[in-house]
Amino acid sequence: RIHTLDNLTATHQSELLLVMTMKVPFSFAVSSAVICARDGPLLRAPTVSSFSIPSAAIEAPSLARLPSSRFRRRTAANSSTVRMSASSAASPVNRLLSVPRLKHSYYALRHGQSLANVAGIISSDPSISTVQHGLSEFGHEQARDAGEAFAREFLGENGGTKSSGDSSLSPSSPWPYRGVAVYSSDFTRARETAQHFADALTRSSIPLYGSGVVLETRLRERNFGELNGGPDSRYPDVWAVDTSDAGHNEFGVESVNSVVERTTGLVLEIEDMLTGAIEAERAGVLTEEDTKPWKCLLVAHGDVLQILQTGFGKIDGTLHRTLPHLETSTVRKLSLEE
Repeated sequence: RIHTLDNLTATHQSELLLVMTMKVPFSFAVSSAVICARDGPLLRAPTVSSFSIPSAAIEAPSLARLPSSRFRRRTAANSSTVRMSASSAASPVNRLLSVPRLKHSYYALRHGQSLANVAGIISSDPSISTVQHGLSEFGHEQARDAGEAFAREFLGENGGTKSSGDSSLSPSSPWPYRGVAVYSSDFTRARETAQHFADALTRSSIPLYGSGVVLETRLRERNFGELNGGPDSRYPDVWAVDTSDAGHNEFGVESVNSVVERTTGLVLEIEDMLTGAIEAERAGVLTEEDTKPWKCLLVAHGDVLQILQTGFGKIDGTLHRTLPHLETSTVRKLSLEE
């Protein structure tokens, strides 16, 4: 059992003690309600982390000691990332947590360089960002080039050679994908980037889902509250708090947990929408083409896509800044952790 705050003795106030009474393999969760600081006041853990203990390490009865003040979340940098468990109290935030696999292929695409990037300001207010802060001249060039490259990859360069792990995709051979679905934030900089990609795909005669860009508010940038319109040098102030609390709203910002929930929920909805085979099967007109997957581009913003990657990786949202930074107009494959 886990000692609660009520029955922790003074001797144990400096450490969190886990009492194990059965010599069998098991897993447990560390809850925010039972973590005690070495220097006295209680610290609330922002999320729940899962651990596994082999039976060989357990004697009955025995004590396993978890250092409180020295305990830190393991990061992707040292290849010991803390992974969320389906039994975790925070698990409902990540809608992908209990999903073993996805039918369609998903790609994160950060918008090209924007006028807000050039000005060095934070632009996350929908009333402003949906009408202002579009792409810079360089941003338009980035997006056009990246769109053409993505189209070439889909078709397969050099007569259908393999590209990024895909099978041969020469125009004369059957395509393993039905086409490309382009979902985009409705912020101006993302819309313009998405349109450049859609234009490039259309020029290459690659089918587009819905015949164009699908705008989705759940791909908007994380709202940075009172920091909106201020210098982008304030981002690290928010990220510093993120590392210890995925649910915080410091400076009036949207929490990491909120971003995880809205974006992973969207992915599940897209998964259903792109599976047109469901409707075709109901109508009794299911074809081989209906069963093929789509490539899906999610065109969005820096923080949103960093955080969404923790959803696909099924890791703690507080780790989003430990993942490789996604540069402007860059495409990254999103792989779901099983």
